Amino acid sequence: MKQMRPLTITGGTLVTPEGPVQGALRANDCMIAAVGGDAMPQDGDEIMDARGMLVVPGIVDLGVFAIDKPAFHFGGITRAGLMPDLSPPLDYPARVRFVAQSGKPDLWVHPLAGATKGLNGDQLAEIALMREAGAKAIATGRRWIGDSGLMLRLLQYAAMLDMVVVIHAEDGGIAGNAAATASEMATRLGLPSAPKEAETLALARDIALAEMSGARIHARQVTTRAGLQLVRQAKKRGVAITAGVTPAHFMLSDLALGDYRTFTRLSPPLREEDDRQAVIEAIGDGTIDVIASGHDPRGPEDKNLPFADAAPGMAGAETLLAMVLTLVRDEVIDMGRAFDLLARNPARVLGVEAGSLEPGKEADIALLDPQAPWLVDSREMAAAAGNTPFDRQPVQGRVTALWKGGVQIAL
Repeated sequence: MKQMRPLTITGGTLVTPEGPVQGALRANDCMIAAVGGDAMPQDGDEIMDARGMLVVPGIVDLGVFAIDKPAFHFGGITRAGLMPDLSPPLDYPARVRFVAQSGKPDLWVHPLAGATKGLNGDQLAEIALMREAGAKAIATGRRWIGDSGLMLRLLQYAAMLDMVVVIHAEDGGIAGNAAATASEMATRLGLPSAPKEAETLALARDIALAEMSGARIHARQVTTRAGLQLVRQAKKRGVAITAGVTPAHFMLSDLALGDYRTFTRLSPPLREEDDRQAVIEAIGDGTIDVIASGHDPRGPEDKNLPFADAAPGMAGAETLLAMVLTLVRDEVIDMGRAFDLLARNPARVLGVEAGSLEPGKEADIALLDPQAPWLVDSREMAAAAGNTPFDRQPVQGRVTALWKGGVQIAL
């Protein structure tokens, strides 16, 4: 879908990498042409008055498990990094090529190549061919690769191809099929649990192998105080590591498991309150680079089960932005940092020219009313399923208009 007329957005506050800018933004030929004082409307431009709104980059959601356009558009998401855990998995070039085209014209889908055949962790997939087919990164999927020799070969191969490896930082031999973190709450509820050291052990090994190989890794979710400290130390040593998290792990602790509500059955599981606070600190000090939705809609057949038998996962696309805005209101981060976490940094991990309001970037743009109140309601969500752990929670912040490559998307 080609932008037919230049677009100039006037009157809003632009959230840019340099800070808030009062002025206009002009987009032409699908790209941002000018920002601030250099952005002057010209004859024939489509004019949008953004008075009272924030003008922000479209969100780049790194690590979703399903493509759910209505939910993504509601949440201001214009690009999605799709995990390889489909059926069949993204472990073959033709599948990657198909998925890379599947969202156009109003959503860019960036497939992550499955690291191993069938995501079984025992044989490397044809990663170079999948890169040629459109894969933007490599991912181990929902599981950790337990074979350290195979993981080292993967990282060496990824370094040669200059591709990021997205890792699942949870030692499967320890985590097993646990439904909760080993804690007082898990004991009280009688839930199968695993120690949170499953995360630190997996991270420590993968950081060591990345350091050996010179590869870039992205730990999709780091959720414990000890794990975050490992990331800090690795960054100080110059290891090419970035870290992410989803809103569940800074909004909720394992106390949310108290009524056995399976919408709080997640992977990794919810942690204790000290770990939740550590995640908030890590977002504030820059240890965490990306906040993503982890969007994984699950219907009644997966969730209306005993807690330990339910499938992990949450529908997160619609609530991602609103939850990150709670960190802005609590003064953990400012608005610029919020969109670094939501758009600029994930775009850098994926290597796409988007995620920020700068000339030369793709014109993926949203208007945001940061004060708009609404109620999260699992029964009325646009997602394929409403399995949100934030059901019935009042929130603030809503996208009122959205453009993909300068072309407006109907919300």
